[in-house]
Amino acid sequence: MSHTSRRVSYVFLSIVPVLAIIVGSPRALRVPGLYQAIGGMLFAAIVLAAWILGARAIRGGADGEQRLALAGGFLIVPFTLVALLWVGLGPPWEAPPAENIMRYVVLLFSSIAISGGFIVLKDALSEVGERYYSTLGFAATMLAGAAYLTWTSFLLGAYVVKARDGQVPPAIASLSDVLDILLFVACLLTYLATAAFAASLRRAGWLGRGATRAYVVANIVALLCLVMRGLSFPDPKALASPWYTQPGFVAGIQRSLSSCRSCWESFYCDARAISIHNKSGLN
Repeated sequence: MSHTSRRVSYVFLSIVPVLAIIVGSPRALRVPGLYQAIGGMLFAAIVLAAWILGARAIRGGADGEQRLALAGGFLIVPFTLVALLWVGLGPPWEAPPAENIMRYVVLLFSSIAISGGFIVLKDALSEVGERYYSTLGFAATMLAGAAYLTWTSFLLGAYVVKARDGQVPPAIASLSDVLDILLFVACLLTYLATAAFAASLRRAGWLGRGATRAYVVANIVALLCLVMRGLSFPDPKALASPWYTQPGFVAGIQRSLSSCRSCWESFYCDARAISIHNKSGLN
């Protein structure tokens, strides 16, 4: 496949996290027939772009390139599911319990996929001798994955009970501050992990200097927005402006947004068949 098609696919996948937020936020899009059509088109476009970037490694690449393709496959799962199922879903306080159950099932599987993707990516980087930043990223993402899996399981259970009984169990409602802190820690560690993996890809010669700086800066900015927001989420109904215009609010709910950036890095490396002897990356 041509370099142009791979470049276009890379750019498209790079904006998918923002695109997913745009189409997933307004409840006005949750019209039967409309949201399924939009979700289906986005899903097909993401799968096609991912195949264009990773096909070479999947079909006949070296063992290291196939590992990168596998890592990218795991890491692309979250926003593929979000694009397919979350069009017009809106925030949890606007969606009915049944849709929130689907929301947290998607987040549960996404958390597992992200952790799996980072494990495979760390293995691929270690294979070529980069063990410093990849080990730091691995440690951070394992802790983040455990925290996020726990948080998601609690929320999923709460909405299952709410759909059945009509209200959230008081015992779980009383843990809201604890769960907010758990999510804060998960997001903070994920942004650190993604920045570390970007630096690791640079040291391995699989990512250019300019792209590395962009990924690291983006994650640091998101991390700072999260820290400025604080440990707990503000009441969305008390915000002076819509929740999606609050950087700290968005940074605190998008653990998978940060993690998915690494899959674009991995897929792009596969597409260009970059080896440890070829230090030309994406600039």
